[in-house]
This record gives sequence, structure tokens and C-alpha cells, in this order.
Amino acid sequence: MVLVLALGDLHIPHRAPDLPAKFKSMLVPGKIQHIICTGNLCIKQEVHDYLKSLCPDMHITRGEYDEDARYPETKTLTIGQFKLGLCHGHQVIPWGDLDSLAMLQRQLDVDILVTGHTHQFKAYKHEGGVVINPGSATGAYSSITYDVNPSFVLMDIDALRVVVYVYELIDGEVKVDKIDFKKTATTPSAH
Repeated sequence: MVLVLALGDLHIPHRAPDLPAKFKSMLVPGKIQHIICTGNLCIKQEVHDYLKSLCPDMHITRGEYDEDARYPETKTLTIGQFKLGLCHGHQVIPWGDLDSLAMLQRQLDVDILVTGHTHQFKAYKHEGGVVINPGSATGAYSSITYDVNPSFVLMDIDALRVVVYVYELIDGEVKVDKIDFKKTATTPSAH
């Protein structure tokens, strides 16, 4: 079992002061094996250091407001039996469009694509893989909507199965939803 924290679109300090206290109380060092971030940290160094304190194995892509040139546009990594792709998502037109995201997923040749930019949580089982947008961890407004519930995703990866838990802060309470995905051991042939 490997726990992967997926988050993004923090926009600290420009659109939000910090992660919600209820999220910080849930995220404790030593539990998470990987952090993947879709970008737009925007960043106060303290936020980067805080994430690093949760888990030193961090993978971050660059959002359109990130100034850190060390962050790549896209990144792929393998965790267990799954190949993950990471991209902020402002490059995918139209923003958040499932067909366009599926095209990026095929280009990166990944089982799970994690993107952000829309600030809205979404998760789809699509074309034999999974597309996830963890939303905005701080609830920062976007150019698409001002009504944003803070959210992040924890993925529990175990062999050929990933359980995606979304944590969303709604009216001061953390709500948790779950999506279960099983990868087939062999790639099915086209009919």
C-alpha cells in the first residue's frame, strides 16, 4: 500500500492565506509516501517546506502563475503498477475537457492523469485509465468560478488497484468520497 497526496492550485498568498486548518490537522508527516502537485503554489517558501515536511518525495508541475523554472510542464512517474502523469492543465484546451485530457493521457502513456487549473474536483474512469483533478487545496477562486470548495485527493495504490479518496471542505465540514479503480493485468486488445 502506497499513499499518494494529490493537490494543487493553492495560490498562496495571492488568493488564499494557507491550507484550511482542518486539512492541516489531517495531513501528518510519515503517513504519505509521495506528494504530487499540479502547480500554482505561487509560493510562499513556508508552503513548500510544509509539504516537504509531510513527505520529502514531491513531484510538482508548473502552473501558469508559478515562477519557479525548476518545475516542469509535465511529469511522469511510476508508483507500484501504475504510471502517473502530472500536468497543471492550463495547457489543455478547452480547460478541463475530458476528451482533451484523454489525449494528453495517451500522449504521456499513463494509467492515471492528474491535472488541475479548473479548481474543481473531478475524477473519471475513462478509456481504461483514470483522470483526476484534485481541485484547489485552499479553495482559491479561479477564472472559471469564484465558488470553490477546498479539496485534495489521497490515492491508496496497492498492486493493480487504486482507491481515490477526495477530501472536500463543505460548510466547515470535511466530506470524503471514494472511487475504486482496478487495472487489468494485461492490456485488452482492440475489437
